[in-house]
Amino acid sequence: MIKKIIPLVIVLGVSILIIGIYLSSLNFEETDSEEINSQVEEIIIVDVVMPIKVSRPGCDIEDICYIPSTVIVEKGKSVTWLNEDSSFHSVTSGFYGEPSGIFDSGYLDPYQYYTLSFDEYGTYDYFCTLHPWMKAQVIVK
Repeated sequence: MIKKIIPLVIVLGVSILIIGIYLSSLNFEETDSEEINSQVEEIIIVDVVMPIKVSRPGCDIEDICYIPSTVIVEKGKSVTWLNEDSSFHSVTSGFYGEPSGIFDSGYLDPYQYYTLSFDEYGTYDYFCTLHPWMKAQVIVK
């Protein structure tokens, strides 16, 4: 069975909510709604996306290696990152060559996601261990 992620982007003011819906390949014209609902495996709310082609240098020029590059969350809330690229990526605290050790997603496969709860106020810089130009931050208020 072939499975796909279908990103659904919803713009709420200045915030972007990205919901990934994993579906089996179906012919929607010939499938009733009960069968479609039974094929929905997982719905995730994504806060940050690693878009396609960021494994190549240049995304840093437009600040689109992680979208958005700065996320502001309330203390106790979580952030979810989704790798939409065809390359492995990571979400690692600190700066390239100077990881802080606070968090590390490990390598994220294409369409794999990572969620982390932020329980302390502060600014958390992060980067991709494989691609030094990829960097962003989470601000916890």
